[in-house]
Amino acid sequence: MANILVTGGAGYIGSHTCLELLEAGHDVVVLDNLSNSSEESLKRVQELTGKSLKFIQGDIRDPHDLDQAFATHKIDAVIHFAGLKAVGESQKIPLSYFDHNIAGSIQLTQAMERAGVFNLVFSSSATVYDEANISPLDETMPTGMPSNNYGYTKLIVEQLLQKLAIADPRWSIALLRYFNPVGAHKSGRIGEDPQGIPNNLMPYVTQVAVGRREKLSIYGDDYDTIDGTGVRDYIHVVDLANAHLCALNNRLNAKGCRAWNIGTGNGCSVLEVKNTFEKVNGVAVAYEIAPRRSGDVATSFANNARAVTELGWTAKYTLEDMLADSWNWQKQNPTGYQS
Repeated sequence: MANILVTGGAGYIGSHTCLELLEAGHDVVVLDNLSNSSEESLKRVQELTGKSLKFIQGDIRDPHDLDQAFATHKIDAVIHFAGLKAVGESQKIPLSYFDHNIAGSIQLTQAMERAGVFNLVFSSSATVYDEANISPLDETMPTGMPSNNYGYTKLIVEQLLQKLAIADPRWSIALLRYFNPVGAHKSGRIGEDPQGIPNNLMPYVTQVAVGRREKLSIYGDDYDTIDGTGVRDYIHVVDLANAHLCALNNRLNAKGCRAWNIGTGNGCSVLEVKNTFEKVNGVAVAYEIAPRRSGDVATSFANNARAVTELGWTAKYTLEDMLADSWNWQKQNPTGYQS
């Protein structure tokens, strides 16, 4: 079993991945500055697993915090989640996104090099694909210039890591291109807890259902899709967490830099998600149709064959599972970790 440093491990995907790592017998060290997460998630992870992890409140942009983490714990590999992730906000404060996501990743890899640790799993995004690509998207398709600054930072970090692995053969790097993570742990004890107004569909749906928001805005109903609303590939966060374990195992025994799509391979429309949520959970979600948002494509879903074949990973949860688990988390925690 390995000693894993998880940056941003107190966040939504990070906390679920920490839980799966502990369940698999790994030792976990979390480095998180708690700027958009809560230490409560890690307390609950330890309660759920009956196992302990180490928590360091620190910042990936601070070389001292990083060096101390590597000096104190014998780290075998890093899973890198830390960063800012709100698309709208990234358009308003681009320098902050460049600093956290790009400069922070450079600081992290420099600290890894100083510590002699060369195994890395990076939290990337399907936003790196050229918007002219037709779904299903596969890893051989060209990347393009994302329409928002958040996606741009993911693309830049991917390119930096690819060049790093070419220049220095000691590196072994996995780029996991997520599609749309939703859901929560079956217990309802950990889940997605966005700060302020949610940026993603699912927390908006659940916050409307629980009474925190008045109604859901669906951006555009005139796309060339089954019902006119945008189609996306939604993946259960537990399936996504498990993909990190598979990628970790792959990279501990390989060299170079490789990208994998992490999605179900199925597209669901926004209306389909809303209607299925109502049906599965027996609760109404008020909604309105709003104008399209710039940069939104009609359809985006994964070809996940490479991850299935090379990582031995499969998505196990259905849309119904995702929606039931999302509601179970929100119902139990109406105001998130502040409940």
